Amino acid sequence: MFGLTALLAAALFAGAAFYISFAEHPARLRLEDSALLTQWKPAYARGYAMQASLALASGMSGTVAWWADGGLLWLVGAALMLANWPYTLLVMKPVNKTLEAISLDRPSAETRALMHRWGRLHAVRTTLGISATCVLALASWSAC
Repeated sequence: MFGLTALLAAALFAGAAFYISFAEHPARLRLEDSALLTQWKPAYARGYAMQASLALASGMSGTVAWWADGGLLWLVGAALMLANWPYTLLVMKPVNKTLEAISLDRPSAETRALMHRWGRLHAVRTTLGISATCVLALASWSAC
C-alpha cells in the first residue's frame, strides 16, 4: 500500500514537473516581461504547494515501504523525491525570492534572464521526479 502511494505521488509530481518544464514555462517565456511575471507568480505559488506535498507524500511513503519491505529501491526512490525539498530551498529559493520581489509594473532588466535560469533549475526537479518514478516503479515490480 505505501509503495503504491509512493509511486503514484512520484508519478503525479513527475507529470506536473514535466508539464511545467516542457509546456508551461516555454509558453510563458513568449510573453512580455510584465505578463511573464504576472503569470509566473500565482502559478509558482500554487505549483509549489502541490509539488511540495507530492514530494513529501512520495518520499515518506517510500520510506515506510522500505522499512516494511526492506527493498533498497524504495529508499532510493524516496530519497530522490525528498531531494526536491533541499534542492528547492537551497538552490531555487534565491531565484524565486528575487522574481517574487520584482514589481509587476516595473520588471527589471534581469527578469527574463532570471526566468530562463528558473527554467533550467526547474528541469532538475523534473529529472528528480522522473528518476524517482522509474526507481519506485522498479521497486513495485520487484516486490511482486
